[in-house]
Amino acid sequence: MIKKDYYEVLGVRRDSDDAEIKKAYRQMAVKYHPDKNPGDKPAEEKFKEAAEAYEVLSHPEKRQVYNQFGHRGLEGVGFTGFTGMEDIFESFGDIFEDFFGFSGGRRGRGGGRQGADLRYDLEIDFMEACFGTEKQINVARRTICDSCSGTGARKGTEPQTCPKCRGAGQIAHSQGFFTISTTCPYCQGTGQHIPHPCTECHGLGQVRQSKKLSVKIPPGVDSGLRLLLGGEGEAGERGGPPGDLYVFLRVKSHELFVREGENIRCEIPIGMVPAALGGKIRVPTIDGEEEVEIPKGTQSGDTVTLREKGAAHLRTKHRGNQIITFIVQIPKNLTGRQEELLRQFAAASGGNEALAGGETGKKKKKRGFFG
Repeated sequence: MIKKDYYEVLGVRRDSDDAEIKKAYRQMAVKYHPDKNPGDKPAEEKFKEAAEAYEVLSHPEKRQVYNQFGHRGLEGVGFTGFTGMEDIFESFGDIFEDFFGFSGGRRGRGGGRQGADLRYDLEIDFMEACFGTEKQINVARRTICDSCSGTGARKGTEPQTCPKCRGAGQIAHSQGFFTISTTCPYCQGTGQHIPHPCTECHGLGQVRQSKKLSVKIPPGVDSGLRLLLGGEGEAGERGGPPGDLYVFLRVKSHELFVREGENIRCEIPIGMVPAALGGKIRVPTIDGEEEVEIPKGTQSGDTVTLREKGAAHLRTKHRGNQIITFIVQIPKNLTGRQEELLRQFAAASGGNEALAGGETGKKKKKRGFFG
């Protein structure tokens, strides 16, 4: 099934801000809400499409991936949309409460909430970015308490059902087309009361722990790229799913090479004799040394391109090029014999005043040998 463009689904521009996106989603959520369109399958599909579009466009990292790589890019970082209506109401309970003053009447028993997303900044070497690598990282995050298995209750005791909402976590009311469900003020939506809190987590059901994770870094990444580790964020509340972990990459600079997209640039110094006469020289590449030809009459700033010797493209894996810039070096300390030979060369070249010594030393220094 071909998915529609998320911006077209919500009817917003690609440069729309968060407020415009939220407003557009609110209008669609009101128009196509299942309680307002019972048994209307097309309306239900539009409601699902709008929710999926909003989930991506309201999330900065997911929106960036979508803008750059489209639906396929989202699949590559683990986002495949919602599996059903319950997922939508579970994820957007707070949004519906903000829109309508209620949660939509579809949240699961116990009011489970997804855990928060986390960020981890990871620095990698230049070569690791070019060829890919695997890194081990330690992430501190909230996890389910082992002592109480997330219940928040001390061993040997159990949470009790909230007497106000009878375990629903919400109190239902009827208003127009909708069944309004507001958060129970007594249990704060948990549906439970804990008279004897766990001594390890103090009734929270979660503790902070460090976990070692393996991060696979594909070839061709560059600074600023975010990698998604689904489900590796903070633990969910009251049985909700965990959040995600976003790994932000920063690539160290290299002493010889500079990235420009998939291309790699480097500067190679050469003497004025091989620059004039031409020759061969061995130059460094990210794959090792390679022999290249110096054309006759090479000037400072001239370039030579080595095809497919650059970094890999992140999506196609096709490699870019390496561009070598020659920097012609002029000797500073000449022997008497070398100076005499240069003067002879100048005379043979038609009496170039700069080389023949016809100018003052200060002007000669300013203009250089090839003034």
